[in-house]
Amino acid sequence: MTAQQHPQSMHTFGDDLLARHDATALATLIRNREISANEVLQATLARARKAEPMIHGLVTPVPEEGAGITVREASPVHANPGIFGGVPTVIKDNTDVKRFPTTYGTAAIRPHPADRTSPFARQLLAQGLVCFGKSTLPEFGFNATTEPAHDKPTRNPWNLKYSTGASSGGSAALVAAGVISIAHANDGGGSIRIPAACCGLVGLKPTRGRLVDNDAAKSLPINIVSDGVVTRSVRDTANFYAGAEHYFQNPKLLPIGKVEGPSAHTLKIGLVMDSINGHPTDSTTREAVEITARVLEKLGHRVEPVDVPVAPSFPEDFARYWGMLAFGVRSNGKRLFHPSFDKSRLDGLTKGLDKAFRREFYKLPATLWRLRRSYHDYARAMANYDAILTPVLGHTTPEIGYLSPTVDFDTLFDRLTRYVSFTPLANATGAPAISLPAILTGQNLPVSIQLMGRHGGERTLLELAYALEDAVGWTWPFAGANM
Repeated sequence: MTAQQHPQSMHTFGDDLLARHDATALATLIRNREISANEVLQATLARARKAEPMIHGLVTPVPEEGAGITVREASPVHANPGIFGGVPTVIKDNTDVKRFPTTYGTAAIRPHPADRTSPFARQLLAQGLVCFGKSTLPEFGFNATTEPAHDKPTRNPWNLKYSTGASSGGSAALVAAGVISIAHANDGGGSIRIPAACCGLVGLKPTRGRLVDNDAAKSLPINIVSDGVVTRSVRDTANFYAGAEHYFQNPKLLPIGKVEGPSAHTLKIGLVMDSINGHPTDSTTREAVEITARVLEKLGHRVEPVDVPVAPSFPEDFARYWGMLAFGVRSNGKRLFHPSFDKSRLDGLTKGLDKAFRREFYKLPATLWRLRRSYHDYARAMANYDAILTPVLGHTTPEIGYLSPTVDFDTLFDRLTRYVSFTPLANATGAPAISLPAILTGQNLPVSIQLMGRHGGERTLLELAYALEDAVGWTWPFAGANM
């Protein structure tokens, strides 16, 4: 059964000029003057008006039909003739774009227009993308579902009863619904890969330092945050990173270059099924990973089980770091965000994480030492492997409400640690990792796999992603794996 046939799904794909084009195809049509950027924008806004009442992926309002808004008026930063010149996008609402408000998904900050465009947003928009709005996220990106306590939830286009994941849930929903073909996402514990997994998209978290850092990332004792995009095609993700390198290239990392297809090299790939936190992976998720492992073996790669390349204390250490971030928000919100910050309006998850950290704050120095060491532990383990295959999440996508910040904190925290059990490792170690769709459940929900790479190994991950895209035959609506 495809998403188009499922009674609880919605999408906006049709016979308009956007059709089922990815961002690369749209940019080519615009560059060849077969369609104009303004026509693409109008078609995008029409799709957004159709989708928004059902998915709620935007924080900013969609211009009304007949408003006559142009590319220049829609985007505070004028589009450049970059690799995606004229292609519409959105930027997540924890990243400043001049003239748009930045609310971080919380009721604790009064909306106010940003007076600058953040460093990473400038890198993204330099590729010609046209930002027409801001996408939804949970409060400060702390949750694994996009269900702010003060606002409507963002719903999964595959099945509207279910979560989009988080924290880049609005971006993922808009791409999955066909409103746009590429959208900004960022990832401090899985927030590119989790929503990509829930929504059947490609989501690559790059190596730490690969792209321009935003101010928040620079201020962290360990920079766990990476920016990037979610897309519906591997080539859009590959082209994004190729274009981003024309704007900034970190001299400490090997260039990715333009990746245009699979590699002929035979690779050694480690296989991890269960996370280090002791919670077993559910059967459907295991099936997705097992199917992918068989595909990789048919492609000629060697796949073998491997131990998780990190110390047993990692889950507890990362949870404490997560709490430290909430403590920082609650204690310094007026200075960090805006004088209007009101800590009494924070949601239950942020308050609970803050309280949990305060009980154990004296453990932070040792926690930071171990988390910094994880970079070296991971690098040593990866010396024997080209990539590691894992689930993205501990179990399949939950229904709306299961991870709501209104759930009792102890219950919610336990649910989150069972669900988000594979992605944080790449954030602490700074390694690249990509989420790719694999199968479709009986509830019409994608289940995805994760490939983790060596530091600086994005090219290998993209080449593997191309190979899997070809072998599995991803289509939209996503048809699942045909093995």
